[in-house]
Amino acid sequence: MRKELEIMARFSSKAIAEHAEVPLADEGRWEELVDYWSGRQAAPHHTGEDGQRCFVASIGASRDPEARAAQLAEITALVKSQGGHVVGSEIRHSPAPNPRTLIGSGMARELASRAKACGATLLVLDAELSPTQARNLEDAAGIAVCDREAVILNVFLRHARTRRAKVQVEIARLEYLRPRIRGVGLDMDQQTGGTTSARGPGETASELLARKLDDRLEELRKALRKLEVSASTQRRKRRNCKRIVLVGYTNAGKTSLMNALTAAELSARNMPFETLDTTSRCLTRHGGEVLLSDTVGFIRNFPERLLASFESTLTEIVEASLLVIVVDASDHERDLQLETTLELIERMGAGAVPRHYVFTKRDRLAELPSARLLDRWAEGHPHALLDTHDTAAVGELRGALLRVVRQGETTRTVFIPYADGELVSMAYAGCRVLRSTATPGGLQLVLQGSRRTIARLQRSLKESRP
Repeated sequence: MRKELEIMARFSSKAIAEHAEVPLADEGRWEELVDYWSGRQAAPHHTGEDGQRCFVASIGASRDPEARAAQLAEITALVKSQGGHVVGSEIRHSPAPNPRTLIGSGMARELASRAKACGATLLVLDAELSPTQARNLEDAAGIAVCDREAVILNVFLRHARTRRAKVQVEIARLEYLRPRIRGVGLDMDQQTGGTTSARGPGETASELLARKLDDRLEELRKALRKLEVSASTQRRKRRNCKRIVLVGYTNAGKTSLMNALTAAELSARNMPFETLDTTSRCLTRHGGEVLLSDTVGFIRNFPERLLASFESTLTEIVEASLLVIVVDASDHERDLQLETTLELIERMGAGAVPRHYVFTKRDRLAELPSARLLDRWAEGHPHALLDTHDTAAVGELRGALLRVVRQGETTRTVFIPYADGELVSMAYAGCRVLRSTATPGGLQLVLQGSRRTIARLQRSLKESRP
């Protein structure tokens, strides 16, 4: 019998009316239900730092010591980002995955022994476990087990700030939880009504919770569809703007670059997935708007359910005029991180969008890479190597990005009567106003912008004339 069943004794075989203790979503106790079922209330020994004591194990087939150390550092950073306290860690080589437990019962017991010796209450594996593998591992190890996807979901949950991000993350988290509550405790059967001969096993507590999960998921999906309509409307309003989108591996320095380019003050802490919500700022100041957007960071083995939930958010990448691929030049895993980023860009259908590479954290490099090496990293695309605190380098990058997105623009002179004030606003919003001259009858503007925008303005001027 698993330890969870001892803790969930209140779900014993009772009549339905006596299951009032089960925390249901419609009673405003949904988080309690999710926390309870996911095992995070399984007698955790808190450290006083808002988290469980975790033992982290990096599991992989690679024998490259630098790559394995980098992977361990990444999963450790994720555990800390979700609020856990890492009390120990270990790298294990596992070339052939075990279908029942992924790592084998012998290795599971060894890791559990090391974890318990460190006082850990949770064993975190840097691997993706099926529900069956997770249950078998907990049986073999005798300790609560958490996989990589669960850690990433918890990090997303902690960092979601807007309504849309919270809904997206909760959908992904409940989809992850749903198959993990099946088959728990046949001794939890409830009796149905009727005659003695007609009585059956009835509805188990796990079935009751599964039904509540399904109801909650449907409710969240409806809410997300409404939020997506609103986001789609916002994107349509920006269709006349050039859009530059920052993409890259998590913690590569995208938000720091965003702050440097736009003088924004977004949170840029050194923490995985600090940014979840797509944030846009204007890169220009005098008309002809060029928007710069910061998106959620990528990571290797990015959970499919999260990618699906954030699909509408990542639409910004597909609709971009230019992708700025941000790479941490000081990271030993930059090649793998760049490969992961490019793979996800292709999966989202944005492979044909023009791109510009920016290699950040130049100040942390002991030796600067050669121009030839930078060309190889950027695969022949335009690139820059900089430190976001270098004002001159950031200014050069801003100019280069603007020149790229403004290729093909045209310059026209238009005359707008004073009575057509809305068209003046339209001109300033959609174009760069190179010169404005006031005349007795109206404004004469020299505009620079896309041919489409200027043509639409000229059609509106013709329509407004009597």
